[in-house]
Amino acid sequence: MILPDNNTGILDTMSLIEPAIRLLINLISISVITLGIYYPSGQQRQYVFSFAVFNIVIFVTCLLLSSAGINLGFAFGLFAVFSIMRYRTVMIPVKEMGYLFVSISIGILNALVLSSNNYLLLVVANLLIIATIYVLDRYAGVEVYKEIVYERIQLITPDKRNELLADLSTRTGLAVYKADVISIDFLHDTAIIHAYYKNA
Repeated sequence: MILPDNNTGILDTMSLIEPAIRLLINLISISVITLGIYYPSGQQRQYVFSFAVFNIVIFVTCLLLSSAGINLGFAFGLFAVFSIMRYRTVMIPVKEMGYLFVSISIGILNALVLSSNNYLLLVVANLLIIATIYVLDRYAGVEVYKEIVYERIQLITPDKRNELLADLSTRTGLAVYKADVISIDFLHDTAIIHAYYKNA
């Protein structure tokens, strides 16, 4: 990997080519997944930052440690540690956990998989993952929702569910077909609601 020249103390330019190619493949893949597939769905867009950061940190960590003889067992151990993490203040939804899993996996794949200077297999693997995510996200019936701070808490009772859906549809301009009450703040008379709508 990137090692100093014992004679000159200068980094060998040729040794930078492989990491640069791997980094380029990784950045393109995570950009397509987060900005091209996840972000347009309109859900929890603040997680895009987390997915990108996890991916880049994992990639750089594995790439640098690979020069010290890191093996795949250690890499997947590192992957397991990060994949079970939860934010202390916010529980990550199931779909977002899936994207976090993918962002970590992509980082490990691009940093450690041996290519013998033939990057076709690595590119194909990335394209396969991206295509699978796209198809599942768009056509596998994944529910899309918006998180709304709702002040008309008198409508959140089960007997007024139809009125709630009609009000949410009118306010958002979306065809809301289901609403889940996540939390209620009686002090400020507001509720956090996930309003589900058809992803066009």
